[in-house]
Amino acid sequence: MVYEIRYTSPPMVKLNDIIGHTSQLQQLQSDRESENVSHAYLFSGPRHLGKFSVALNFARDLLEAEDSAIERLLHPDLLVLDQLWMEGECEDWDTIAKSSNVQQEHRKKKATKTDTISIDDIRILQERLFETGTGTYRCCLIRSIERMNDPAANAFLKILEEPPEGLVFLLTTEAQSTLLPTIISRTRVMPFLRISNTEIMKMLQDASEDDRAFIYRIAEGAPGMVMRLVEDPELLREQRTVHTTAQSFWRAQSLRERLQILSPLSKRGKEADALLLHLGLALRQQSPALRKHHTDSYVRFVFNLSTNAHRQLMAQDFALQIS
Repeated sequence: MVYEIRYTSPPMVKLNDIIGHTSQLQQLQSDRESENVSHAYLFSGPRHLGKFSVALNFARDLLEAEDSAIERLLHPDLLVLDQLWMEGECEDWDTIAKSSNVQQEHRKKKATKTDTISIDDIRILQERLFETGTGTYRCCLIRSIERMNDPAANAFLKILEEPPEGLVFLLTTEAQSTLLPTIISRTRVMPFLRISNTEIMKMLQDASEDDRAFIYRIAEGAPGMVMRLVEDPELLREQRTVHTTAQSFWRAQSLRERLQILSPLSKRGKEADALLLHLGLALRQQSPALRKHHTDSYVRFVFNLSTNAHRQLMAQDFALQIS
C-alpha cells in the first residue's frame, strides 16, 4: 500500500493522448457499434490511469462531436462534474471550468470547504439531466464518485434506477469497495489496470536517463502521473526534493529528526500526500530486512491518517515505532 500524489487542478485532457487500455477501448467501441450502450458505466481503478480520458473519448464518439467541443466541455449534450469549488482551496472559477461544466454557485453560498459531492450537488446536476438533447445520446461524466456522501449517493441511486432516456452515465472511482452495492449493480463495471513497463518507457523516451529512472520508479504504471511529471519540470523538481526528504527519514538516527521530517503530515493537503507517497517509495529502496520490519507500520500509518485520527499523534506514534 502506497499513498498517491493528488493534484487540485487536473490538466486539460487530450483525447488522443490515451496510453494503453486497448481492451476497454475496444469494448466501448463494440458497444457503440452494436447499439448495446449501457445507461451507466463505472470505470474502476487507481488514480492517474486515464479512466476519465477514456470516458471523455467514449463521450465524444457517442455524441459524434469534435475533439475541441469535448476537451473544452462546450458540447450541449455533455455534463461533467469533476473539480469542485472549495473555500480556501479551489476558488478559481476559470480553473474549475476546465474540468466541470455543472453550476456550482451553491457551494460558494454555503462556503463549502470539502471535496465531498453533496446532495445539493446532485440536485443541481439532476436539474439538467432531463434537458432535451440534440442527438441520440447525452453523456454525464462524474469523476471519483466515492466522493459522494450518503445522502448524495442515495439520491444518485434513484436517478440510476430511472435514468432519463438516452442519457449515458460515465463514472469513475478509485475506491469501488466503498460504493453502495446497489450503485455498482446498476452500472457496467470496467476495471482499469496499470499499464505495462514497456508502454511507460515509451512515454519517457525523450527524458534524460536520470529523469527517466526517477519518473519510472514513482509512476508505478500510471500514465497520467508520467505525463504530469514530464510536462511540468517544476513539479518534477518538487517530487525529487520530497523523495530526498523521505529517504532521509529512513536513514535518520534520532527520533527528533524523524519527527521533524514528518511535521508536514500534521495537516491534510498536497504536501502531506506527496510526503506519504515518497515515504512508501523510499521504503521500497531500503534493505529487505528493513522493509520487512517497517512495512506494516507504514501501512497502518497511512490508514490511520485517512481516518479522523489526530494526525500529529499518529505521526509521533509512527516515528516511535520506526525508532
